[in-house]
Amino acid sequence: MVDQVTGQDGAAPAGEEHAFSAEVGRLLDLVVHALYSEREIFLRELVANAADATDRRRFEALTDAARTLPEDAKVRIDPDKDARRLTISDDGAGMSKDELARNLGTIARSGTRAFGQELEKQKPEDLPKDRPSLIGQFGVGFYAAFMVADHVDVVSRRAGSDEAWRWSSDGKGGFTLSPATRERPGTDIILHIKEDADEFLDAWRLEAIVRKWADHIVWPITIRRDGEDAPANVGTALWRKPRSEVTEDQLNDFYRHVSHNFDTPWATLHWHAEGTIDFTALLFIPGSRPFEFGEQVRDSRVRLHVRRMFITDDAALLPSWLRFVQGVVDTEDLPLNVSREMLQATPVLARIRKAVTNRVLNELRTRAKDAESYAGFWENFGPVLKEGVWDDAEYRTDLAGLARFRSSAVEGWTTLAEYVSRLKDGQEAIYYLTGDNPDTLPASPQLEGFRARGIEVLLLSDPVDSFWPERLGTFEGKALRSVSQGHADLEKFATAEEETGPRADLDVLLPALKTALGEAVSDVRGTNRLVGSAVVLSAAGQGPDLQLQRLLRRSGQAVPDLAPVLEVNATHPLVRDLAERVARGESVSDIALILLDIARIQDGESPKDPAGFASRLTATLTRAADVAAS
Repeated sequence: MVDQVTGQDGAAPAGEEHAFSAEVGRLLDLVVHALYSEREIFLRELVANAADATDRRRFEALTDAARTLPEDAKVRIDPDKDARRLTISDDGAGMSKDELARNLGTIARSGTRAFGQELEKQKPEDLPKDRPSLIGQFGVGFYAAFMVADHVDVVSRRAGSDEAWRWSSDGKGGFTLSPATRERPGTDIILHIKEDADEFLDAWRLEAIVRKWADHIVWPITIRRDGEDAPANVGTALWRKPRSEVTEDQLNDFYRHVSHNFDTPWATLHWHAEGTIDFTALLFIPGSRPFEFGEQVRDSRVRLHVRRMFITDDAALLPSWLRFVQGVVDTEDLPLNVSREMLQATPVLARIRKAVTNRVLNELRTRAKDAESYAGFWENFGPVLKEGVWDDAEYRTDLAGLARFRSSAVEGWTTLAEYVSRLKDGQEAIYYLTGDNPDTLPASPQLEGFRARGIEVLLLSDPVDSFWPERLGTFEGKALRSVSQGHADLEKFATAEEETGPRADLDVLLPALKTALGEAVSDVRGTNRLVGSAVVLSAAGQGPDLQLQRLLRRSGQAVPDLAPVLEVNATHPLVRDLAERVARGESVSDIALILLDIARIQDGESPKDPAGFASRLTATLTRAADVAAS
């Protein structure tokens, strides 16, 4: 198939000399060295051009039988290590001498592009239903070949013609055109590989590149290996098929292929968008939490394709708080040779991002109506979704409505809207408690006063829960308020049972505790939010609550040393006993330090001085035992 007639140095024989156009002279070096982030992209560009040429010939054959495609039409890749030559061949439309000069002599000028422009001039009703989808752009894409080749020959024969021509260039000053031979119409692109590009002569490496970048080109792609042409691509862009033509098994197999998971998806979204933007999407929400999901990068890895060709999985097609979504977005509205840097600036991609994000959120709203199924999703990915409440102002309210929480008042999961519907008369805030362990939160002393008054508290145990409530601020007009943030407004609510029994004289006790604890606390005060516990900690002033302070310290961030407030329960027997000791002039310093450490332990912290805590507690228990023995 390939014309092997070359000069002694491997280049084409002498022919007509042509200088590159001014555009090529200025931009070729930029294309070769700066346009593409990865060197292997050259193969994607050349395979795309070959597929386009084949598409074009199939289309032309509709009106000209002389251009009918052979039944075995495909794209062939032939590496020759001994000759240091890589050939990409197709059975496409081919190019005449003039087309070679025009298309390969002027950067970004393309027979494919010109053909597409001609199609656009036609009326829609005049176009056949199998109108080709043109994915390559001869010009910019073709010149990527010079990233790996120090010389390139193009042998092409136009469909419907017996004449073949060779275009030959080293990618510098110009090119030559000379007569050639080719058995049948189509094009051979022959790359004379550079010394530092040996990897692109390895058949297995070439197959990996095709699988990565061009697996869903509809034309067969083969790679010559051990004397035989081996298939290198799947050839079916599953996402481009109508949903009715795709089976569940096919969807599940494709999901496992793109996600590298082994489960079945919880939700599958398959749609085609038309209008101001044109794209097809096939997205999956996993059915289980991937291994070490929390340690993954925070960026979305949905794959961006342009006309079936893979471009990148680094286009951030979804916000980070939807990074668990897997799949493909394929658009007609971007050039195939768009770079990652260009992607970040194009308004087309911004519109696609918004449309895809909204579609995923709509799917979640619909599926949230099935509480049992949605609960499974939320347990897997709820912490990630809540990140959006913190860092995405545009979708904050939507995500707050989708969030689910554990509660002190109901079994299972509840929503903010449901919480608001259960507010007590006169309740002006949504109360929440954050902590590390969801199993111990329901027994926290912080809840005692709220539970006694029948006030519901949301129990939050994910790290992000220490951040997002402050950013959300309010929901349906009700402020979100941490129960540990100083005095909660409980005075206007009566307890379920009337308080009985004596109370400690706090006027006597509190000054003594402040003196004993010194700078370890910012204040000591009585509280009405305890029932069975003697003491509890709260944050001082308007700074971050205690759980957030602990979280920031564990993450290595600098946090001001904000001493907590120790709140005491005047009705507790131990507190009453301490007040009586102070009134008799006895010291309560050791017991005050023990109480502070007990409050820390109740909040999930360790004593600041474990050895000192153990020593003081042992001494106190010893004295109590001696008193009991006497």
